[in-house]
Amino acid sequence: MTRTPQPRFLQGADALRPLARLLLTLILLLAVAARPVLAQSLLRDAETEALLQDMMDPITVAAGLRPGQVRVHLLSDRSINAFVAGSQDIYVHSGLIEAADSANEVQGVLAHELGHIMGGHAIRVGEGAKAATGISLLSLLLGAAAMAAGGGEAGMGVMMAGQQAALGKFLAFTRTQEATADAAGAQYLSKAGISGRGSLAFFKKLQNLEFRYAVSQDDDATYSRTHPLSGDRIQALRDGYVADAAWDKPSDPDLEKRFQRVKAKLVGYIAEPEKTLRDYPESDDSIPAHYARAYAWHKSAYPQKALGEVDALLKRDPEDPYFLELEGQVLLESGKPEEAIPPLREAVANSRSAPLIAATLGHALIATEDPANYAEAEKVLKTAVALDNENPFAWYQLGIVYAARGDQARAALASAERYSLEGGQAGLALRNAEVAMQGLPQGSPDWIRAQDISMVARAEVERERKRR
Repeated sequence: MTRTPQPRFLQGADALRPLARLLLTLILLLAVAARPVLAQSLLRDAETEALLQDMMDPITVAAGLRPGQVRVHLLSDRSINAFVAGSQDIYVHSGLIEAADSANEVQGVLAHELGHIMGGHAIRVGEGAKAATGISLLSLLLGAAAMAAGGGEAGMGVMMAGQQAALGKFLAFTRTQEATADAAGAQYLSKAGISGRGSLAFFKKLQNLEFRYAVSQDDDATYSRTHPLSGDRIQALRDGYVADAAWDKPSDPDLEKRFQRVKAKLVGYIAEPEKTLRDYPESDDSIPAHYARAYAWHKSAYPQKALGEVDALLKRDPEDPYFLELEGQVLLESGKPEEAIPPLREAVANSRSAPLIAATLGHALIATEDPANYAEAEKVLKTAVALDNENPFAWYQLGIVYAARGDQARAALASAERYSLEGGQAGLALRNAEVAMQGLPQGSPDWIRAQDISMVARAEVERERKRR
């Protein structure tokens, strides 16, 4: 047998610093967990983004902001969740769209998240951590005093109890934020003239999940939760929603139709094809069903069947830009870029140059490998990045066009733009920006942009170096 040496206790303030740092780290990690990090990939789709923005804008205006000031992003994540991340951007998981039965339900969630934004909750999370740390530091002082008096076990007990109290304080802080966001969201829905029925219906879905997974509904269990129980939230909101003038107001029928289309195409894109075909059988002749099956067949590498579903959609509305976009996408990704160009051109025109659709057209033009198409590709891709400069794929395609015509400086600038948008690529962004600056006229708009990217990327590279 061997004897494990007993640790030497640090004296005075030295004893407190490691434990305080440890607790603060734990609290900050918990704070991050309460607002999921952007580890998931963004799902970009012109039709979906237009719908989400149209659903969001009336609520945004009701909160006193301008239309478009709060943006909604879709993340590829099958869990039922939405969150804000310290900005005026709301992130919605694809699983939430799948779970929702109506646009009205999603608007209830968006109103709640707007409540977090208007309350500055992502920024104020440090207040909860500060209060919890204060409790913990007091427990550390008391515990250290007990240890110094010879009560080692008693001292550790005081410290552990203090940490538990600190955790409870922080969780209570987050539950208060959730309740405040619920109340604010209800106010925004009311001012926007949107019924709270969808909000209650979605909370009921969450409550059913709590029942399904045997989440304790006892009051004592609430102590360890970041959110109030769904039943409590329903009870707190119901009377106000029912009394509101908008309670019996029907949802916007156009939004609801568009939501069912977007939900169907999302299911077709994300779910296994077999499940999609079960949920949307061929006996279903609705637009959402054709949409879902088109994506399911395309995903299964049956382009002709996918195009058959697209043809059924175009018979309903031959000028719909999103149906035309889907036809072009299936043809392009099936190795027929020349055939994809006409429907994509029409889709761009009918969508008023929607940047995501324009980027796809640019891709198709380049994929023909016909230099005669490059001038048009450059034009549509410039339009795409001018309207939406946060699309790394569009920048990549534009870089190909510049390189093909021998403009290496602007090809490097396009690559710098691309890498600056892709996480963890600061080094490549820096190198390409520096190459661009060497070949561009000093002081020109492009040179200044390359300089901006260089400065930001250099700072990020330096931060990464220090972290190591």
